[in-house]
Amino acid sequence: MILDTNGLLALADGHVEVQPMFRRADEIAVPVIVLGEYRYGIQGSALLPDCRVLPLDEETAQQYADIRVGLKRRGRPIPANDLWIAALARQYKLPLLSRDVHFDIVPGLQRVGS
Repeated sequence: MILDTNGLLALADGHVEVQPMFRRADEIAVPVIVLGEYRYGIQGSALLPDCRVLPLDEETAQQYADIRVGLKRRGRPIPANDLWIAALARQYKLPLLSRDVHFDIVPGLQRVGS
């Protein structure tokens, strides 16, 4: 499972409603973009859970471009950092824990969470 920033915060803060999803996940992964947002927001005030950090590479860039072009054609853009997160979720074929419903319009991406 890939975590969006609010998914990472839910995990770090121990929110009970997301605990069953974490227990079922084979792996917890964090896009490097989310890591940057998280570290900016907390500046050392909380611990980062034990997660694999997903870097950006050439395949991520292609996924990003495909998603961005598709959403632009549909007139449904999403924030730039969320495009990268969506690209990583599709690249690694992992569900994305996020409260941001705009991820639901990204083809081939499974969003979990409320």
